[in-house]
Amino acid sequence: MADSRVINVDGNRVGILGLDQALDEMTPEFAARDDASVGEELLRRLAGRNYIPPGAQERYAAALAREFRCRLGQAPAPPARQGLEVKVLGPGCAGCHQLVQNVMDAMARLGLRGSVELVTDAMQIAAQRVQGQPALVINGQVRSVGASPSPAQIENWLREITES
Repeated sequence: MADSRVINVDGNRVGILGLDQALDEMTPEFAARDDASVGEELLRRLAGRNYIPPGAQERYAAALAREFRCRLGQAPAPPARQGLEVKVLGPGCAGCHQLVQNVMDAMARLGLRGSVELVTDAMQIAAQRVQGQPALVINGQVRSVGASPSPAQIENWLREITES
């Protein structure tokens, strides 16, 4: 069975089949090449097994080149953020799901774009260094820990972040 890996393309999580194999095969020959060449070659190798939307090849190539740089142990440039990135950290309980819904509702009311993700993996939660759950993280900033903030408070934080 082919390997599958999730990568970030313009703030969206996208599954790619065969990426690890392509990265392994390309490492010796492409290690010294520029990101444009690497991304182009990865697109060529992976396009037959993966759907890459027309008009999105350049964005996919950049994301694939970042993965290649990570494989080499080189620090890739961070992906360009499209809108807000919101994470709710918790065990996946009803309170966590309600907080996700409250965030999505607030973003809709304010007309904001972005991603909202419920993170239930204990290792990923520990990496955020929060001491309680649920926790709310907006664009990398921990805003709430151990309690569910009110919808009004969520809206205030979203406004605050988008206005700065």
